[in-house]
Amino acid sequence: MALPLFVIKMYNSSSNSQSYPRPTWNEYFLMLAKLAATRSTCLAFPVGAVIVKNKQILATGYNGSPSGSAHCTAQGYCYPDLSSCDASKTLPSRAVHAEANAIAQAAKHGISTDGASIYVTLEPCLSCLKLIISAGIHEIFYETSFNQGDKARVRDSFIQEGLVQLHKIDLSPETASRASQFLLNPTSFVKEISTPPQELIDS
Repeated sequence: MALPLFVIKMYNSSSNSQSYPRPTWNEYFLMLAKLAATRSTCLAFPVGAVIVKNKQILATGYNGSPSGSAHCTAQGYCYPDLSSCDASKTLPSRAVHAEANAIAQAAKHGISTDGASIYVTLEPCLSCLKLIISAGIHEIFYETSFNQGDKARVRDSFIQEGLVQLHKIDLSPETASRASQFLLNPTSFVKEISTPPQELIDS
């Protein structure tokens, strides 16, 4: 008897499927933060952030000039006296940090961040850390360390007060490798239909 087309597709899919370990939730949200960082318009370094609650994304953000202002990447400098944000220790930057932008996006759309967590590619600076705490976000997952010296001591005082928890996380080599394949190649495709075994056709 003739085998229905959908049965042939199901057969081919199951017979050729391979098992891969899925990314952990922390890896999943960190990868999304890294993708958000690709939208950064900062000349110094890209940063991405994702606010999450109950495994659901509330808002995302990346660093760059305020909404409506010229992008630093477009004009080639932060402003005429400052080539990029990291070019001077005294001149102020035009950039809004990724965490602040994510919190601003949530506020703009009426989304509460109370009790949420935030994933960010760079450990928040003290200004963003205070903003995060005040926004009711009490858990931070970050990829790269930032605060040192006196800034680290202030950060640690907030941790000791129980205001916030910080966790340094990374992508496993396996997760990073598989994610790169998903980005560099078509992720979803239909496999060619091949002839199933005769015993399946005759059954």
